[in-house]
Formats: sequence, structure tokens, C-alpha cells
Amino acid sequence: MSTSLVARSAKEASFDAACSIDIELLLGQRLAATKAHLSTRPELSAAAALERLREFEGSSVEEHSAFYDRYYDGYAV
Repeated sequence: MSTSLVARSAKEASFDAACSIDIELLLGQRLAATKAHLSTRPELSAAAALERLREFEGSSVEEHSAFYDRYYDGYAV
């Protein structure tokens, strides 16, 4: 939870970072706890992160995991 703002900050560090760190990778089993944590933080970045996470309501971690499994399957060595 406390790393959610750090991860968002890393994502916004540069164009390349923004392209390479998918927000979906931050979705996990503790999504509800992360959203609760962000809602208590006064930083504007916390509000922005919370708004972005709300876009994924109704999605499941399993769906996103399956997508990345399929996506990276071709890159297995």
C-alpha cells in the first residue's frame, strides 16, 4: 500500500518509464486496501492514483494476469 505512490512516481519519472510500467501490474490482492490507503493521503498524486485505479473497478486481477501471461509467453527463453 505505502509503495503505491512510489510506484506511481516511478511511472511518471519519464516517458520511457511511463511506457514500460503498466498500471495493471500494480493491481493485486490488496487492491481494496491500497485504495483505502490512497483515499486517506493528502497528496494530489494520491488522488490521481486513486482515480486511475477506479478505472479498473469491475476488472479482476486474474484477467490482467492472464493477459500478461499470454503477452509475455512469446518472450520465454
